[in-house]
Amino acid sequence: MAGTLAACGGSAEESSGGLQDTYVVATDTSFVPFEFKEDGEYVGFDIDIVNEIADRAGFEIELETTNFDGIIPGLQTGTFDIAIAGITITEDRAEVVDFTSPYYQSGLRIGVPVDNTSITSVEDLEGLTIATRLGSTSADYIENNIEGATANTYEQLDQAYLSVEGGGSDAVLYDAPNVEYYIKTTGGDSLKIVGELLEAQNYGLAVSQGNEELLAAMNEALAAMIEDGTYTEIYKEWFGSEPEWLDELAESQVS
Repeated sequence: MAGTLAACGGSAEESSGGLQDTYVVATDTSFVPFEFKEDGEYVGFDIDIVNEIADRAGFEIELETTNFDGIIPGLQTGTFDIAIAGITITEDRAEVVDFTSPYYQSGLRIGVPVDNTSITSVEDLEGLTIATRLGSTSADYIENNIEGATANTYEQLDQAYLSVEGGGSDAVLYDAPNVEYYIKTTGGDSLKIVGELLEAQNYGLAVSQGNEELLAAMNEALAAMIEDGTYTEIYKEWFGSEPEWLDELAESQVS
C-alpha cells in the first residue's frame, strides 16, 4: 500500500457525535474515472464523494491505496475503516462489512476488439477467454453465468484491457462506467462495446462492521448531498451530464 491524503473537515480532538477525528479510507486507484492518480494527486469521482462526506460528517481521512481484492479483507481485519472503489453491494460482502446507502448505479459491459464481428452479446462469450478484475463481481459473473468461459483476472484494470488488445483474451467484462470511459478516452481505436448492459448494480461505501455511528453519519451526509444538488455537481464534473437514475438513487437513501 502506498499514499495518504487528508480530507478537509474534522476537529482538533474528537468530532461531534462520538466519531473519531480521522478514519483510514482504502481505495484502488486504477478505476478511472472513479479514482486514479494524476499529476501526483489522487483524483476522481469517488475521491470527491468521500471527501465531501467526510467534510460534512466532521472527520478527516487518511487515504491508502491497495489492490481491489485486498479491500474487503482489510476492512475485516481493521486495517481500513472505510473503503470506496466502485464496490458493488452484494449479499456476500454485506455479511462481512457494512455498506452505506447506494451512491452510484452501474452494471456490466462487454468490450471486444474493434474488428471482431463474432461477439455481439453475452451468449457469444461461451467457451471464450474473458479479461476482468481480480476479486470483482465481474469475475463471479463469468464463473456463474457464462458456460465454458475462462476468466483471466488481473489486479490492475489496465492489464485487463491490454490483454484483449494484445490478443491474450477474447473480450473484457467489467463495470460499465469504467469500460465506457476507457474506450472513450484511451481504447477507442482498439476496442468497442457490444451487447446490452448486464446486471444492474449499486455501489456503496464499505465500512468495517461495528461502526454504527460512523455509518449513520455517512448516510446522513450522502443523503444531504443528493438532496441539495452537490452530488449532481460532482457527477457532472466527471461524467458530463446528470445521472439518469438520480430520483431512484434519492429514494434509496437512508438518512
